[in-house]
Amino acid sequence: MIFAEEQYRLDEKRITLRSARLDEAQMLLDYLKTVTGETRFLMSEPDEIQLTLKEEEQFINDHNQSEYQLLLLAFVDGEYAGNCSFEGKSGSRRTRHRAGIGIALYQKYTGFGLGRLMLKRLLEEVKNHGFEQAELSVAGNNKRARHLYESLGFKVCGTFPNANKYDDGTYADDIFMVLKL
Repeated sequence: MIFAEEQYRLDEKRITLRSARLDEAQMLLDYLKTVTGETRFLMSEPDEIQLTLKEEEQFINDHNQSEYQLLLLAFVDGEYAGNCSFEGKSGSRRTRHRAGIGIALYQKYTGFGLGRLMLKRLLEEVKNHGFEQAELSVAGNNKRARHLYESLGFKVCGTFPNANKYDDGTYADDIFMVLKL
């Protein structure tokens, strides 16, 4: 689905939220490779990002044309800062009420409320499109993100022990969280 551009102010910064454009595919690939290297909390390492430009363009197109998916980009004072998204669960009538969500920001854009703004706006869209439940997983050692999710009303519903194994041999659990809308 297409999200019409919206403007906000946070900490004297101009925030723009909008859908991705096809000509931004390379920017999104570069971002993905960078943010996966900035934190251990995302699901892959930078060298594992093997998407082609054509595949990223298809990803953008799929989200923009879908009734059950949204890719929401954030810009701070005109610079790309990160994105969040939702995808409706599909496959049967039994799961159509559920939407999985995710978010990632460049580290330099964390800590001033941008993630909260993005998620609040995304959750409004999830609810407006008829979903009854938002779901996510968070690395157990990502205390800042977990605190944000809990402050928005998400509840822990389970843990997958040692779900993530890092290159240095250490592990982190995945915490599953749900928000009834």
